[in-house]
Amino acid sequence: MTLNSGYEMPVLGLGTYSLHGDTVKNSVRTALESGVRLIDTASAYGNETEIGEAIREAIDDGIVEREDLFVITKIYPGSEMANPEEAIRGCLDRLNIGYVDMMLLHHPDRNDVKAYKAMEKFVASGQIRSLGLSNWYIEEIDDFIAQVDIMPALVQNEIHIYYQEQDVVPYMHDLGIVMQAWYPFGGRGHTGEILSDPTILEIAEAHQRTAAQVILRWHLQRGVVAIPGSSDPDHIRENISVFDFSLSDEEMERIATLDRGTKFDWY
Repeated sequence: MTLNSGYEMPVLGLGTYSLHGDTVKNSVRTALESGVRLIDTASAYGNETEIGEAIREAIDDGIVEREDLFVITKIYPGSEMANPEEAIRGCLDRLNIGYVDMMLLHHPDRNDVKAYKAMEKFVASGQIRSLGLSNWYIEEIDDFIAQVDIMPALVQNEIHIYYQEQDVVPYMHDLGIVMQAWYPFGGRGHTGEILSDPTILEIAEAHQRTAAQVILRWHLQRGVVAIPGSSDPDHIRENISVFDFSLSDEEMERIATLDRGTKFDWY
């Protein structure tokens, strides 16, 4: 999809939270070999260096070209947002892939406007291409965008079948902001429950697909970008294989009724 910044972003990617060392390098490598072109990380994940290495190796091996990739990272509240220029340079240096396609503020913070304005300077210099926010909701967004110059291109929040953000998603869309789902399967400790939901399993059987593929298809048809995390090569390949079927309006409506307003994380 085309962002309000003018850049194109893939609608499905790989999340890398809690993946480290060779595990994250192998996950990124498998994802790139499987056709994934969107990689999400963050300073707080502690894996930007390994991800940068995996990307550079894949480029050197002819698997992908840098301009076909979309890499997202984030800076964290507290000391990073209090000293944003240093934090931003740290992300760029650790990734070492020339530029970052998008940088997000990881959470609201008392220095979030200051940090965002610092990121705007890096957009002007070409080191960052697009900006966004993570864990922002309706009550925060209007006040925030009134204080900055570059409209956020993306808001990344917890979104899954039990927490659908049926008010937030259309609100952000009306502002021209893309929504992205972290924890598209509910996150660690809840994935099993979500992937075994009877409604999802019934729809999956009808399409001869997995529950995970049905859920990702649901996200995409809502206009929500999904970044499922995985270190399992088979799951990574399964997750990207959702572009040759679609859910009916009736199936989308059935999934909409599963919304419980249940968040599995605090932010």
